Amino acid sequence: MANINFVPDDYVQSNESRRTNLVCFVLLALVMAALGGSFVTIKIRQRACLARENIINTRMARIKESIKQFEELQTRRKAMMKTALTTAELLEPVPRSVLLASLTNALPPGVSLLKLTLIQKEPKRNSRPAQTTKYKAVQGRITDPAQSTLTREKSLETHIEIGGMAPSDLQVAAYIEELSGSSLFDNVALVESKEHVIDQTTFRRFKLTAMLRQDVHLTQADIEAIRSRAQSSVYRF
Repeated sequence: MANINFVPDDYVQSNESRRTNLVCFVLLALVMAALGGSFVTIKIRQRACLARENIINTRMARIKESIKQFEELQTRRKAMMKTALTTAELLEPVPRSVLLASLTNALPPGVSLLKLTLIQKEPKRNSRPAQTTKYKAVQGRITDPAQSTLTREKSLETHIEIGGMAPSDLQVAAYIEELSGSSLFDNVALVESKEHVIDQTTFRRFKLTAMLRQDVHLTQADIEAIRSRAQSSVYRF
């Protein structure tokens, strides 16, 4: 006996069409979900890369600033050396190039000079005038003016002001001890020592005062030894 299908063909086609549309909708939803997940993942990676790039740029800026400050210190050091060499021929018991070399040789590791000032002053005299005889008064009037100028220049006191940077007060104390033990300097004293931060690193910015001994007499061998030692210690930190 033949099977008779009482379901209309339109109903069958409509069911098949609904099934096909449902499958297509599910596939479309899966594709859109995959695309959305990929987009979110890409955005997260982009933000991570941007954050890492900003960190690297910040580090590079700090490194550039540190290099710039180092170059400025080197420029100041060279300028100080040049100034000392140009004034080395002045009338003084110790050439200024040798004086600067001695200050450089005494630097502990990690300490650098930033400022050096030399001031020549007349020594303080007593307010009460010294008694003189007639012979001394006449001898003083006939003294050669050039000789009196030379004597005055030799009697000047050389005051030294030193400014620099150190990792800690221990290096500052070691520098003061080294200068105090030198045969060139006298009355070495600490004026101030302040905290100074460079690129998140703490340093001590210090200022010293000293005087050049008036009774110093250096031989040529002593001068050459000081200068040769300075050539190897001028860039020591």
